[in-house]
Amino acid sequence: MPCGTVWPGRCWRRAPPAPSDDRRALPPAPRATRRAPPPYTGPVTLLDPVLPAVDDVPLPGAVGWDTAVRVAGWVGSRTRMPVPYRPDLLQIEFDELTGQAEELVAASTGLRSAAGPARARVTDRPGWVSANVASFQRLLGPHFDRLDPSRLSESNTVLSRLSGPLATAGRTATGVQMGVVLGWLSTRVLGQYDLLLTEEAADDQDLVYFVGPNVVALERQHGFEPREFRLWLALHEVTHRCQFTAIPWMRDYFVSLVEEGIGSLEPDPARLATALKRMTDEIRAGRNPLDDNGALGLVATPEQLEGLHRIQALMSLLEGHGDVTMDRAGAADIPSAAHFSKVLRARRKQAHGLSRILQQLIGIEAKLRQYEEGERFIAAVEESGGPELLDHVWRGPEWLPSLEEIRDPSTWIARVGASPAPALFS
Repeated sequence: MPCGTVWPGRCWRRAPPAPSDDRRALPPAPRATRRAPPPYTGPVTLLDPVLPAVDDVPLPGAVGWDTAVRVAGWVGSRTRMPVPYRPDLLQIEFDELTGQAEELVAASTGLRSAAGPARARVTDRPGWVSANVASFQRLLGPHFDRLDPSRLSESNTVLSRLSGPLATAGRTATGVQMGVVLGWLSTRVLGQYDLLLTEEAADDQDLVYFVGPNVVALERQHGFEPREFRLWLALHEVTHRCQFTAIPWMRDYFVSLVEEGIGSLEPDPARLATALKRMTDEIRAGRNPLDDNGALGLVATPEQLEGLHRIQALMSLLEGHGDVTMDRAGAADIPSAAHFSKVLRARRKQAHGLSRILQQLIGIEAKLRQYEEGERFIAAVEESGGPELLDHVWRGPEWLPSLEEIRDPSTWIARVGASPAPALFS
């Protein structure tokens, strides 16, 4: 039976009308006219936000890219709101500083981009997320799509019956996972070079991104001199652009490593059992199973691990070279470079609790070690043979250090130190 008035935790019935001697119907009492309350114009605090809607219409592929963008936007908005800033003025300044950084990098390293002047783009957190999702689609989308259950059902009768629900659930789950990671990263990233991957939408690639709200917030938090700090950031990202556009073979080699690693992925339930065994063995040996490659390393085959290690070695070299160059090239123009470097190194190690676990799962901690290992490698090589010896790494893929050589530079020095040095980029 329906209730008349509902209160939290209990239900009350309306009392029946009191008996009356006058049986005639009485006219209803006039009701006061209710006025609509004035619209609220004060501050709004989201105490119980609604999660982003997932994809309503199933789309082809194994990843819900739209879901990833929406979830990332929600995750990014859960942190402290970015400080106000003028993106138009910041864009003008980064345009100038990026050009200045190119000249400093060329003078310090001898690397000058063959793709023309660098283009800076100041963006916000959602803009950074969208740019990365677009890059993932270009680089990884075709490989991820092979894992779509709807494409795997032809050879499996069970999957053929479940392909529709599995595809939708899997697409949503991977979109949410990617969104959580990108949303968290969007609150921390300061700058990024976006590599040119395809000729389609070329205007939105080969860009040096700067996440405006994060840059300004960090400047104010630590009292950085803004122009110095922004030039210092530009040096790092422009160095990465030179690595990929001034060294003729680097871009294609990097893309081939990624495609080789991702292209070999196959859905195999047995991998879970192997991953659990590998994790158990590492823990028994007193090692963190997520140290080197995050969760991906646990489910990779030995061949895939070898590919991951080649990528890790290359990224250690490139990140270490970027850090060394940003400090060295700007020494005369950025008096506070040593202070910036100290603060950002400490910032990289500040994660605790859930943030620390997330960093380990997605391999961020491994990436942070890449900076340190790469810097140590470069320092050891230059101490042994100066910048001329280090220049060997840019001559071709066969000259690159392996992961073992990154961690033990003497082995790389012994391998290439006595080799004749061919003409650079011949």
